[in-house]
Amino acid sequence: MTAPSLKEQQQRLRDDVILAAVNELLARKGYDAMTVDEVATQVGLTKPSLYKHYGSKEALAAAALIRLLDQTLATIAAQSPTQPPIDRLRSVLRWALEQHLRSAMPLLPATRSALRESLLKNSVYLERLQAVSGTLSNWIAEAQADGSLSTALPSEVMLYTLYARTCDPVLEFLQAGGNFSDAEVVDLVLITCFDGLRPRPAVGR
Repeated sequence: MTAPSLKEQQQRLRDDVILAAVNELLARKGYDAMTVDEVATQVGLTKPSLYKHYGSKEALAAAALIRLLDQTLATIAAQSPTQPPIDRLRSVLRWALEQHLRSAMPLLPATRSALRESLLKNSVYLERLQAVSGTLSNWIAEAQADGSLSTALPSEVMLYTLYARTCDPVLEFLQAGGNFSDAEVVDLVLITCFDGLRPRPAVGR
């Protein structure tokens, strides 16, 4: 395989900087409030130059979300197949929650939005999303089969619950309260997600 040229390396670096800035703005403000002017200012480019690389605001957001899905797939691929499926699910969600606290996890697109309509026509985005959802759904089914997740809830409900936790405002509330470290915030949200809110017997009883 031929090594990338200097120009290609510079282009990749530029794209990483742009898309990281878009993800951060999508995480803080959401798609509707984010502007292309803000992105251009944050990365030190002119608006026309940004539009030259990404033809529209929707294309810019889609590229950032595809980049995020690629990172998610890399995190999924890093999980050991010998781990119990519920541990793999916890590990991937932990990574996503940590990204959220770093303002690197965009809010989910609204069910009625120009962005969502654009994403539904984006074959690359849909392919990546299907790959992520398919693997997580398989792990959920395996965890239900081995008894580590309840069979009372459809696996689809569990999958969307995991997605919802990645943009849960509880993380910001706990972080802003200052009573817990970021690591503790992540642990607490993982506990409420996987173990629920019911009381448990004290150890030794």
